[in-house]
Amino acid sequence: MSRMRPTKAFHAPRSQQGFSLLEIIIVLVLIGGILVLVGSRVMGGADSGKVKLAQSQVQTLAGKIENYQLDTGRYPAQLSDLVVNPGNATGWLGPYAKESELQDPWKNPIEYRIPGETQRFDLVSLGADGKPGGDSVNADIKNE
Repeated sequence: MSRMRPTKAFHAPRSQQGFSLLEIIIVLVLIGGILVLVGSRVMGGADSGKVKLAQSQVQTLAGKIENYQLDTGRYPAQLSDLVVNPGNATGWLGPYAKESELQDPWKNPIEYRIPGETQRFDLVSLGADGKPGGDSVNADIKNE
């Protein structure tokens, strides 16, 4: 005959009873801080990527203006002449650009100045803020 042992209630030691509310709050604050840090790095990377894209876009557009000049013997009066034949451009073999290429990555129009300050023409993206001047991602981007 087997003997039945008396059962004892199992009590976990104090160290194994779970997390306190304070510990949970501290972990959540730490996770939130990490997310803010990572998010700011990612957003900053997006802005610097747009700056590089704008630099490339301005240089490419300058090449398209040069192609227009080679075909017609003159520079376009305005950037839209690269997209649609202005009617008075003999030798026009365009379109040389798409309408969307006339805007920078921040959806601001790229400025075209003829004559330019030091060149035959200038192309300028006004940066993230869309205003002349600025620094960092707000700095003007010009063709070279």
